[in-house]
Amino acid sequence: MDLGLKDKPILVMASSGGIGRGVATEFAREGAKVMLFARSEEKLAVVADEIESETGTRPQFVAGDITSADDVAMVVEKTAVEFGGVWALFNNTGGPAAGPFENLDDDAWQSAFELTTLGYVRAVRECLPHMKSGGGGRIVQNTSVSTKQAIDGLLLSNVFRAGLVGLGKTLARELGKEGILVNTVGPGRIDTERVEQLDNIWAEQKGISYDEQRKDAENSIPLGGYGEPADFGRVVVFLCSTANSYVTGQNLLIDGGMTPSY
Repeated sequence: MDLGLKDKPILVMASSGGIGRGVATEFAREGAKVMLFARSEEKLAVVADEIESETGTRPQFVAGDITSADDVAMVVEKTAVEFGGVWALFNNTGGPAAGPFENLDDDAWQSAFELTTLGYVRAVRECLPHMKSGGGGRIVQNTSVSTKQAIDGLLLSNVFRAGLVGLGKTLARELGKEGILVNTVGPGRIDTERVEQLDNIWAEQKGISYDEQRKDAENSIPLGGYGEPADFGRVVVFLCSTANSYVTGQNLLIDGGMTPSY
């Protein structure tokens, strides 16, 4: 299948590691023009080298913070200037603080909103004029399996990730006539540093070892283990491709069948 991504301009947020890096790598493998964005310029430079070595396509990068309106505007403008537009946006960020309701003050709630929601809104707002002038585009927003089933100890993620499903569904309806397709994706147990951190937290809470916690989690997954960032990335790449001409407004879990809810 021809995904039609050769030389397409793509912006991948939070792409210095984990899921974002995996997504960026799969776009580069398809010959897209990829712009990386994360806070650490040093990490981005290393990732750009690694992706070029692995795929033969070198991405560009801009360092900045997704919670800064100026930085988000800067990376979108840089992408449009360097690549001649913006075809697809992969909205992505690290997770908010873990903890139960009684441990979370106003600052924690505000920080989580800025990180997981307002940053996404700003990125979409900045990209839309370029997509509309280019005749269409694709937006994929990364959330969590918590959009289908609440995760104990991750209250902030449960609240704000669910809101992003509403954002995606509404944008899909508003932007369909512009040829812009919008979808939401939720990772399950993808083998990243974030998941490793959570496994360590949960292991400590249960009084078991990290290896025991991971084994228990793997046993809950029908496909028998954690996914790789590339597994996740390939789904995102399809949703952002021209081969995807009719899937929009959906909330898709990429979890190996782990989540039992409908």
